[in-house]
Amino acid sequence: MKAATSHKLWISSIVILIIFIFAFGMLYFNQRPLPDELPIPLDPLLDENIKVTQNIDLIVVEKASRKITLFHQQVPIKSYKIALGFEPMGHKTQEGDGKTPEGTYQICAKNPKSQFHLSLKISYPSHEDKQQAKQNGVSPGGEIMIHGLATPFSFLGKHHSQRDWTLGCIALSNEEMEEIYANVAVGTKIIIKP
Repeated sequence: MKAATSHKLWISSIVILIIFIFAFGMLYFNQRPLPDELPIPLDPLLDENIKVTQNIDLIVVEKASRKITLFHQQVPIKSYKIALGFEPMGHKTQEGDGKTPEGTYQICAKNPKSQFHLSLKISYPSHEDKQQAKQNGVSPGGEIMIHGLATPFSFLGKHHSQRDWTLGCIALSNEEMEEIYANVAVGTKIIIKP
């Protein structure tokens, strides 16, 4: 009889302990924000309420943070989230590698009738890019642009930047591209960082 009482007491203690651990766990996890709810330090330049009205004289692309920033007289004016080439790591070395180039280039043309809404052509490949490709026996590729979205995909808006999908270009929503296109001239310097 004593063994049966001891066994019941032991089982009751285990059940109470399990209930306590479960209740504590529920309280603990209900108090902690889920990863999607964690506060993210926002870049104030990503604020869509900022309107670009100055002529932009420098564009800086930070591939690692998927961000493009516009500058006027060395002052950052506004940033946008971007999508890159489908293989974004590293410098573009050949046609078809899916990489977005890295280095210093210029905007060399504007296309108001682009298949991707509007586009700004980047002066890739540079002389050095061509030399490197020649040494490797490959084509360096070209036609690297900053562009919007093709008409059938314009509904995606800013959601397009959740994945890298271009062939090496830098993509924004059509509304963002309109703002950039209106304020960037041919000859504007662009620095593309890893």
